Amino acid sequence: MLEGGTDDTGTPEGGRERRADVVPLRDATRVWFQISLQTFGGPAGQIAVMHRTLVEEKRWIGHHRFLYALNYCMLLPGPEAQQLATYTGWLLNGTRGGLIAGTLFVLPGMVAMLLLSVIYVWLGDTQVVSAIFAGLAPAVIAIVIQAVYRVAKRSLIHPVLVALAAAAFLSLTVLAIPFPAVVLGAGLVGWLAGRWIPALRQPGREDHMSTTAPPLISDQLLQQDLPSPRRFLATLVIGLALWWAPIAAAALLVQSTNVLVEEGLFFSGAAVVTFGGAYAGLAYVAQRAVNIYGWLSPGEMVRGLALAETTPGPLIMVVQFVAFLGAFRYPGTMSPWLAAVLGSLLTTWVTFVPCLLFIFLGAPYVERLRNHERLTAALSGITAAVVGVIASLASYFAVHTLFATTHRFAYGPIRIDLPMVSSWQPGSVTLTVIALVLIFWVRWSALRTLAACTLIGATTAGVLAMLR
Repeated sequence: MLEGGTDDTGTPEGGRERRADVVPLRDATRVWFQISLQTFGGPAGQIAVMHRTLVEEKRWIGHHRFLYALNYCMLLPGPEAQQLATYTGWLLNGTRGGLIAGTLFVLPGMVAMLLLSVIYVWLGDTQVVSAIFAGLAPAVIAIVIQAVYRVAKRSLIHPVLVALAAAAFLSLTVLAIPFPAVVLGAGLVGWLAGRWIPALRQPGREDHMSTTAPPLISDQLLQQDLPSPRRFLATLVIGLALWWAPIAAAALLVQSTNVLVEEGLFFSGAAVVTFGGAYAGLAYVAQRAVNIYGWLSPGEMVRGLALAETTPGPLIMVVQFVAFLGAFRYPGTMSPWLAAVLGSLLTTWVTFVPCLLFIFLGAPYVERLRNHERLTAALSGITAAVVGVIASLASYFAVHTLFATTHRFAYGPIRIDLPMVSSWQPGSVTLTVIALVLIFWVRWSALRTLAACTLIGATTAGVLAMLR
């Protein structure tokens, strides 16, 4: 039997964290590291890996308790799989366990993405890079379309939610309304509509996890901090200090360029509005990073997501690639390579520290959040809008991948990028169709589809180069 760190009643003393871990911290750390190396395939694959390891194999946490934690994490901005790891680590080993689980979940992907960013910039726009991304970019379009389908199938359970999804798509794609305004508006509509539409207060969620043997650790032995204003305030102060300290340091110590501060502020803001997962947040990131800051081109945004799809960890790690390119191109008097690495690490920090903070702040209040029907209705509206947001991202990627030339059409409030039909790319269109077939009909995983399309694209580009 595993020993729980409780008193004789099995309850926390004075609302404080338990004095002993319900799982030895060394064992838990080893398991979290093993999980971190298997986190390919987006949130669905990452959650499945954690469920298999923690619920089915180790039996450290029960199936329903796992889903309970997942539902809470789905309410938050940011990558739900990484937050689920943090939350589960907190349940098993308190704050130390949450920090270890959340950090290890990100670490392999961060290292891999940093190396890929260095390789990408070092090789430049060479024939090798073009050949590789000739297949990756079309595959990304298919993967994002699959994300639209999955979220829509789960979330659009009422005509009002369908209308919200369509309105969100048009707001972003045609009217260029800011992403935060779209999310807040959808939440307000959901909140109001929930009074008259019961379905919005009880959103259905898919449950693909099979029933498993009972856990070795009962729910009563898991970490349970009681809500406490003192604990909340202390966590908030420490979390905010850690979050903003690197940005303040960049502002004070780096005078020749403001790109590091801009990236820190922008991605800090993105971290608190990215409801609905990475694909939804990337629509906002792409809009600002490409059109406002000019850190990279639309095609490079697609390439960055393609790289993120091939690495372990959350897909939102693509922001590291965005920051790397932005700082490399606007380094001031610093070495471009130093600026790029600093920008990349700073962006990773301000993206994931808030995720940890949300878990440690909100975990004691989970019961209140789950039982609040009007809040559930508001989140149903936000989730519906996320469908439109991801569809907007798919449209953005498709226009800039399948066509060589686009132009901005503006009339009154309308702002939309339209492709030049004569500039369509037959190779990219063909590969996109192949990727769609592999994902929807053959049912290949995202990683396998990316590998196949990369091989096809690189081979085709090589053959064409030899024939010239």
